[in-house]
Amino acid sequence: MSDRVTVNIADGVADVRLNRPDKMNALDGAMVDAIVHTGESLAADPTVRAVVLSGEGRAFCAGLDFGAFRSMTGNGQSGSSGGTIGAMPDGAITHHGQRAAWVWQTMPAPVIAAIHGVALGGGIQIALGADIRIIAPDARMSVLESRWGLSPDMTLTQTVTRLTGLDVAKELAFTGRMVEGAEAVQIGLATRLADDPHHAALELAAEIAARSPHAIRATKRLMNEAHHRSPAESFAAERAEIARLIGSPNQVEAVTAYFEQRDPVYTDPDPDDHGPAA
Repeated sequence: MSDRVTVNIADGVADVRLNRPDKMNALDGAMVDAIVHTGESLAADPTVRAVVLSGEGRAFCAGLDFGAFRSMTGNGQSGSSGGTIGAMPDGAITHHGQRAAWVWQTMPAPVIAAIHGVALGGGIQIALGADIRIIAPDARMSVLESRWGLSPDMTLTQTVTRLTGLDVAKELAFTGRMVEGAEAVQIGLATRLADDPHHAALELAAEIAARSPHAIRATKRLMNEAHHRSPAESFAAERAEIARLIGSPNQVEAVTAYFEQRDPVYTDPDPDDHGPAA
């Protein structure tokens, strides 16, 4: 495992930290590899019930490493990930760089990004791949690619437009302007403010991890997939998920523990359980 990303798992919460503080966690090939590997490993671990994603040192992620930027050939084969696109794996919808952001969306467990310092370019795109973002008041976010004559290439077109609306997303991408914490919350880039976003994210993750993991995973699936479904398809998916949950061991435990006034004890999901068939 690369030391570019550190992971500590306790009580169902994975504390994931980008670990290149001397470079403000800027993205180079090794960092992207480590992020993708970490995300895929945690996604396959049924004991992980929530993830906190943050950066060591002064920043969440400053975006593309300038050394990687200078090595770009201009042939369209490099981008915010700082590495070559390469062949698309069979059945994949992302190349390797995009996977560093999208892996958090496809992970079954909820992901909370704790943002301090800056989240720029590829850094903001990774943060937007999380389900929830807690941001420090003085933190800054920017879709910075237009400064370098580039367009966003790490799944931003799917994430930011859902959060801010199309017109705001375009304004941010066209101008590359900096957005600080309070405005980020106001326009939808972030969920809420906290003076210590990492501490607040860990508290929220612990609260989520105390819920039935089957119910939390079902809720994330429903909400993520609703963007691609018609209302009828979404309502059918709701019925399928609730039918699987009602009377299941964890659902019975949730009710029993509530009436017995004790903490519930849940079983972890089967790692091969990906929800009802579409």
